[in-house]
Amino acid sequence: MIRVREVEVIADDGERLGVFPTAEALDIARERELDLVEVSPNSNPPVCRIMDYGKFKYKQNKKAHEAKKNQRIIHVKEVKFRPNTDQHDYDFKLKNIKRFLEAGDKAKVVIFFRGREIVHRENGERILARVVEATEELATVEQSSKQEGRTLTMILAPKIKDKKPKSGRKEDSETVQDKESA
Repeated sequence: MIRVREVEVIADDGERLGVFPTAEALDIARERELDLVEVSPNSNPPVCRIMDYGKFKYKQNKKAHEAKKNQRIIHVKEVKFRPNTDQHDYDFKLKNIKRFLEAGDKAKVVIFFRGREIVHRENGERILARVVEATEELATVEQSSKQEGRTLTMILAPKIKDKKPKSGRKEDSETVQDKESA
């Protein structure tokens, strides 16, 4: 599939072999029972590497699979309030927000205004302030309150939990202090 006259050839161990006609480079690859793969087609002359292409593709798929396995998908869960939401409904929705944050998801808090309620934006701001105060140990405000048409939105992101200290270090410093005080 290589359609140029000359290519620079790199061996499978990384050694530069030099510039060869394409047919000769293919013969060298066949002698070693490997493939000739074009790795840099835009250089002059194009660079080709002698390698086991099947093994290379297999390793690439393994790396992609590992990266996908270690990836954490964060969802944004939405909770809607009204400016005159009663206390019980507020508590119920706040419990859901806390549950979402503990699960590692972001929470989008939306205050929806109907009719003339839009005139009293401060009621919506008060609810958002109460939500921030109630979730301050679980979340940080990623996007502060922002009005878009008849809605007032805010996004909360879960706080990153601190990892446990490495074993021995903290305990050693405590035992040293105990011995000094004794």
